[in-house]
Amino acid sequence: MGNRKKFGPSRLLLHLVFILLCLICVIPLLLVVGISFTDETSLMVDGYHFIPRVFSTDAYKYVFSGAGSVLQAYVVTIAVTVLGTGLHLLVTSMLAYSLTREEVTAREKISLFVYIPVLFNGGLVPYYMLMTRFLHLKNTIWVLILASLVSAVNVLIMKNFFRTIPNSLIESARIDGSGEIRTFFTIVLPLSTPSLAAIGLFVAIAYWNDWMTCSLYIETPKLHTLQYLLQSLMNNIGYLQSNAQASRSIEQSLGTLPSEGARMATCVLAIGPIILLYPLLQKYFEKGLTIGAVKE
Repeated sequence: MGNRKKFGPSRLLLHLVFILLCLICVIPLLLVVGISFTDETSLMVDGYHFIPRVFSTDAYKYVFSGAGSVLQAYVVTIAVTVLGTGLHLLVTSMLAYSLTREEVTAREKISLFVYIPVLFNGGLVPYYMLMTRFLHLKNTIWVLILASLVSAVNVLIMKNFFRTIPNSLIESARIDGSGEIRTFFTIVLPLSTPSLAAIGLFVAIAYWNDWMTCSLYIETPKLHTLQYLLQSLMNNIGYLQSNAQASRSIEQSLGTLPSEGARMATCVLAIGPIILLYPLLQKYFEKGLTIGAVKE
């Protein structure tokens, strides 16, 4: 009887829906991987297939033709993602927590400065002048981190979550002699793990996929991010296709220019680390939900 309830029609339908959603996400990814390992001539003649008709690694050879720059871009992107996500969570959580404490006399005025960017934006030109002329962050790795250090929306989300934490816990910590900093790091943050995990996941993806900041503020090749480098490779392919003489010189070394395969190879290189890392982060995300749901 228990098995019938466990595997009833409604649960079976729910499983089928999730299986269908998983297939919708996985099948295009498998197709992209298959195209990236297919010979360019075979793509033009036979079309797209999950299993390459003519196996070729020319697309990856072209992408890694500047292997040193690709590896350097990976290092820069990983460093920016890790540091940026950590600092973003720290600054966002501290700002949001201070806005929930009645002891902060200026919290209403500070909240006003947080709300304004949600509705209004100064524009790209003033923002560029601020970063280059006043903060002098151009051609530094810090511009890739500090440009997205605080998000007003994330501050509001964290602020609403902190309000759900019973004030009696904080008062009990104060009675026991705990200071504000110790209370914040030992009591408030552990209870806020679900919110931190959710925001951290989206912030990390945003840092990983950001190429606009690099294109605006970085001119030093050593500080190019992975997404910007792959974007440059795509632009180079477009240029070579429009320039017959340059295209012939590439084809003499690589054969047919792997334009379509190179595009798919760049997609695999861009999303590969996130896909490999997500299963490792998933268990911590679920653990954080469990910890945050149980309050003693």
